[in-house]
Amino acid sequence: MNVRDFYFDLPQELIAQDPLEDRSSSRLLVLDKNTGELEHKHFRDVLSYLKKGDCLVINDTKVIPARLFGVKEGTEAKIEILLLKRRENDIWETLVKPGKKAKVGTVISFGDGLLKGTVIEIAEEGNRLIQFSYEGIFEEILDRLGQMPLPPYITHQLQDKNRYQTVYAKHEGSAAAPTAGLHFTKELLEEIEGMGVSIARVTLHVGLGTFRPVKVDDIEKHHMHSEFYVVEEEEARKVNDAKKQGGRIICVGTTSCRTVESASTEDGILKAGTGWTEIFIYPGYRFKVLDSLITNFHLPESTLVMLVSALAGREAVLHAYDEAVKERYRFFSFGDAMLITDLNETGKEEGKRG
Repeated sequence: MNVRDFYFDLPQELIAQDPLEDRSSSRLLVLDKNTGELEHKHFRDVLSYLKKGDCLVINDTKVIPARLFGVKEGTEAKIEILLLKRRENDIWETLVKPGKKAKVGTVISFGDGLLKGTVIEIAEEGNRLIQFSYEGIFEEILDRLGQMPLPPYITHQLQDKNRYQTVYAKHEGSAAAPTAGLHFTKELLEEIEGMGVSIARVTLHVGLGTFRPVKVDDIEKHHMHSEFYVVEEEEARKVNDAKKQGGRIICVGTTSCRTVESASTEDGILKAGTGWTEIFIYPGYRFKVLDSLITNFHLPESTLVMLVSALAGREAVLHAYDEAVKERYRFFSFGDAMLITDLNETGKEEGKRG
């Protein structure tokens, strides 16, 4: 399967630069995963596609202010780093710009020396392992010096950094937000639970591997970077109970999807535990746990477009994306949302359309 099979034409002006004032007022494109039928709604209408007994799976990871700007000691050359993942204690795998100024032994100073980092190793794909030294608590210093790591296609300054967090973000560790969750408000989640829909919280710390471009023509040769996940016993039970009783498992975002698919047995039982996942989902993949998916609109030729194509079929997904472009939907992190489901199994059958 060729990477070009997942290309679509996207006008630059449709890339959302700012979050909407009201999280749940974004638009929602509903795609029937079996027939390709489309419905144009608003995000709050997601209530009418849920029903009692379903289980909504959300990723409660929290984005850290992972972008740091410093100077190379001795030369005062400016260096930007992005924290990717904590390897151990104060050693982090990082992305450094410009990399040529960060040889092993280089010391980088941040915040007039409040934080210092020493490059101790050059890792895979040129990433640097940096050991940090400081006085106090690392997270507090990072909160003071760091900036939110917005994707490069967002050029506007974010006024409120909480708008790049979900309202249920809890466990710090991500270099990017699980953006499908940005559409939910606390009130909407309460309404969903009030309908008899259980909410299972899993954690997957989002790295940049999910967003890296596919650099090979044959997508089966693409290698995903590993990301750390946690599934607690009680949360696994919610998913398994819903499945056992005939409810649907609706994942919020590709990260929740990748977590449950990585942590489950071949017969679809979600297992509690922790681990690293490199799962790459593309057409031909058979989903073990997930039934429906709430997601945003993704980049052309990205692994995320491939994932949604595995659920609904490449031609149906690309047709839906073409419709979204035609209807001027907003794309990517701060953009609109998509629900991929079986319309015959939704709450609208029971007259719940609101």
